[in-house]
Amino acid sequence: MTDLNYPEVGGTRRAPLPSGYHHLHEELPIGRGPAVLAAAGEAITTFRMHRAAGARIRADAPRAAPGVGVEVSLGIGPFRLRAPCGVVWTVAGEDRIGFGYGARKGHPECGEEAFVAELRPDGSVWFTVTAFSRPARAVTRLAGPLVPVFQRRYARHLGRTLRRLANP
Repeated sequence: MTDLNYPEVGGTRRAPLPSGYHHLHEELPIGRGPAVLAAAGEAITTFRMHRAAGARIRADAPRAAPGVGVEVSLGIGPFRLRAPCGVVWTVAGEDRIGFGYGARKGHPECGEEAFVAELRPDGSVWFTVTAFSRPARAVTRLAGPLVPVFQRRYARHLGRTLRRLANP
């Protein structure tokens, strides 16, 4: 994927996050046990979590994989904000499932965001959203300090949505 709009590709997969960006790290408990991890991982990697949270998703494939193009859009009519992304990494282990995608040209932000479900040693399952971003278009520059507030609220909304999906 050559049209990503930032150079630190894969930066959400390791610490520390790249400097020069706003950083987001939200962790939310979503349940307990391997069955919850499996259900959460399926919802994350098939984009079901995003759709159930109210986002429109257009993806080049039914499941997240490196190189898959994804367009996320929120809002309605002329107020719909489109965000082209590309999956840059995935993880599908016994205790972690998820992916990270990066902003492509035309995205209102520069940077990367990751969505991971993790089974911890105590049996609890947590959902983590990690991101680094900065404005890339006039609309996000004008929104200024409201963008990080929206991102944090949206991450928490995704966590509540995933908790519901992973615990039928």
